[in-house]
Amino acid sequence: MALIQCRFFSEVLGLSTSMTVILPQRAKSQIGMGSSEISGPFPTLYLLHGLSDDDSIWLRRTSIERYVSELGLAVIMPQVDVSFYTDMNAGKRYWTFISEELPYICRSFFPLSERREDTFVAGLSMGGYGAFKLALRKPDVFSAAASLSGALDVSVNRIDEVRRSIDDQSLYRHIFGPQGPQGTEDDLFKLLETADPETAPRLFQCCGTEDFLYDDNIRFRDACIEAGFELTYEEGPGAHDWAYWDARIQDVLAWLPLRDN
Repeated sequence: MALIQCRFFSEVLGLSTSMTVILPQRAKSQIGMGSSEISGPFPTLYLLHGLSDDDSIWLRRTSIERYVSELGLAVIMPQVDVSFYTDMNAGKRYWTFISEELPYICRSFFPLSERREDTFVAGLSMGGYGAFKLALRKPDVFSAAASLSGALDVSVNRIDEVRRSIDDQSLYRHIFGPQGPQGTEDDLFKLLETADPETAPRLFQCCGTEDFLYDDNIRFRDACIEAGFELTYEEGPGAHDWAYWDARIQDVLAWLPLRDN
């Protein structure tokens, strides 16, 4: 695998930012690692971070590079600050960045497939919310999306439940505005009402039963099934931590509809 720590300029954000990238490499003699025969353009997983993290966190806390080594899968891990993958009311346009500019930039830099069938998104906590928002608002771009312990219900002022160390509700207003996201395109439950289940990507959702976001995940699961979306749901023992996410990202990779090597 090739590991690239990429710093680049974003016109949408108006600043330099970063992403961490894993690209497949044919390597027959590398000890302790497999490799893929796929030569590109590569299927791509956009892997999103949570509220307190950045583009390096998946690489630092899991063995994601080793997990994808034989899959022929490129992994793009972007940096979005504390934005909830949203065009912020008082901040940067991270939704426009992640949904429009980033895929274009990545495909100009790296040999990535442009096919919907080869394009996936996944994330944890805030990133799980971002992954499902991308899936429901950009069904023409993504064929599969996964949420791990997702912060899926942002329709009420409960940022302190998403990250308990935050008790300043001004953060919530900076992100979503004084009226909040309820009933807008930043509300996943509203998107379930307006998106077409027939054309939506496949969805994978998991959450630990000891996670403080468990009840929110159950509500989303039930709403998703009632609306007729194709959802794979898994739960089991686990908290809001990296031991759980390191195990579950392997389940996500096994679930992705990858083409044969």
